[in-house]
Amino acid sequence: MKSIKLYGFFLAVLTALAPAAHAQFGGGIVYDPTQSAHAVQEIEQGEQQLQKWATELNNWQQHLLKEAQIFTTAEQTRTQIVTMYNLAYQMATMPQNLEARYKADWAQWQSLAAPPNTYGNTSPLVNALNFGGVSQAQQGYNNAYVQAQSYPSGNYSSLDSRTQATVANQYATSELAQTTTTNTLSTLGTIRTNESAFATKLTNLESDTFSTDPSQQTQNALLGKINSATLLQIHSQQDTNQLLAASIQQQLIAQKQQIDAQNRSLNNSVYFQQNFPTTMQNVNNGVSDSMHSISLSINGSN
Repeated sequence: MKSIKLYGFFLAVLTALAPAAHAQFGGGIVYDPTQSAHAVQEIEQGEQQLQKWATELNNWQQHLLKEAQIFTTAEQTRTQIVTMYNLAYQMATMPQNLEARYKADWAQWQSLAAPPNTYGNTSPLVNALNFGGVSQAQQGYNNAYVQAQSYPSGNYSSLDSRTQATVANQYATSELAQTTTTNTLSTLGTIRTNESAFATKLTNLESDTFSTDPSQQTQNALLGKINSATLLQIHSQQDTNQLLAASIQQQLIAQKQQIDAQNRSLNNSVYFQQNFPTTMQNVNNGVSDSMHSISLSINGSN
């Protein structure tokens, strides 16, 4: 820009000195100031256009740089999306031979077969074991088990306190055994009845676990199956706990019988020690009286 202005200054000077130059050099080359000024103007306009083009080119360069950055970011995003999709697809794809490799059968509860029921007292007990229910268990117990008869009230009141305690203890053991036995019968029958529905749920869970259907292998489907398996395990554990409780109850009855027998033996020993002198004195007195009453003469006189 400075060079153009300087060039314009020289042209102005030459214009002012044009007559002298013409007079000095004479005709031949004639300087036209108007044309020179016009040429200078065209040069200035050309330079301005070049500056304008340079600015536009620089703007385009900045725009292209931004577009390149946008393209690079978009390419990175696309790569991440493809990677995530491939991972999700891989996680949702089940091995084709998973069921053949890991599926296993389990033992299922079986209903008891109908017994001969020779005297008509076995079927109610088997029904209680197959179907459960407190009423069915009580009916089965009453039909198949020996029932303890009530002790005659008049005879019981005539017994001494030790014998009454022994009879009452034995009746308590019998009644406790009846209660625990009917409860165990009802529990076993109920578990056996529910086993069919429980086995169906396990089969459905197993089928969904080994399924190759993508809808069964999503994250939500997997979490749902885990929760279902946990609930089934809890229900199964509850049944196991009931069976263990029933077994413990039966063991408690057997232990009670052993304790009662042992304590009864100890009580008898204590009673014998406490009453032995009196008993022996009574025996000796009775023997002495009997011997005195015996006649040794032939005619029956002393």
